Amino acid sequence: MSGKLFRGGVVFCGLLLLWWLASRSGIPAFLLPSPAAVAEALWVNRSWLSGHTLVTLSEILSGLVLGVLLGVVLALCMIVSPRLQRWLMPLVLTSQAIPVFALAPLLVLWFGFGMSAKVMMAVLVIFFPVTSAFFDGLRRVNHDYLDLARTMGASFGAQLRHVRLMAALPALGSGLRMAAAVAPIGAIIGEWVGSAEGLGYVMLNANARMQTDVCFAALFILVLLTVLLWLAVDAFLHRLINWSPE
Repeated sequence: MSGKLFRGGVVFCGLLLLWWLASRSGIPAFLLPSPAAVAEALWVNRSWLSGHTLVTLSEILSGLVLGVLLGVVLALCMIVSPRLQRWLMPLVLTSQAIPVFALAPLLVLWFGFGMSAKVMMAVLVIFFPVTSAFFDGLRRVNHDYLDLARTMGASFGAQLRHVRLMAALPALGSGLRMAAAVAPIGAIIGEWVGSAEGLGYVMLNANARMQTDVCFAALFILVLLTVLLWLAVDAFLHRLINWSPE
């Protein structure tokens, strides 16, 4: 973990230096504010931004929990019943073939301008990587383990619980890490389409007023939330799957 933090710090400092150099190269401040201007915007608007940050964070976490649960349930249903898999897989793929931006106005129309539409948007973005990774892990179990379990008289449920699930946990971990990285996308798109609060709303409002420093401040908070969420999920998975070399 310390190595990851060190490398992340080096990358952050490098990007910050490139940003500062670019802002000093003659680009107008309304197009690219300096890091100092963004830091000032963060400090001056800290109370206002903190309220919108909590709204977006609650949408992201709610969408992540529901999306992971949906992905796990779908993967289990498809591995338990091949017939059900033939019906569910086209629906899962179709849900990803439709652009998220095309669904956002419909979700706002159906669920209103409240939190529900943003959470549903996050669920749509999150559940597919979890479903795909977990189902692939359940399907690629070493058949020698399954043969041994059957030889010992294990039922299908026992094989699923003690063999398939344990063997598929690393694959599920990969899906969870990807879900944590893309979780904010759905919430922000939902806020862009229709919302009066959240970091997506802050970005649109600041952009309309040519307050680029505030827009960058909201974007910085969003990136920070995503990185912290990914690190939290990664640390949890290291504790949960400490026997896996991955």
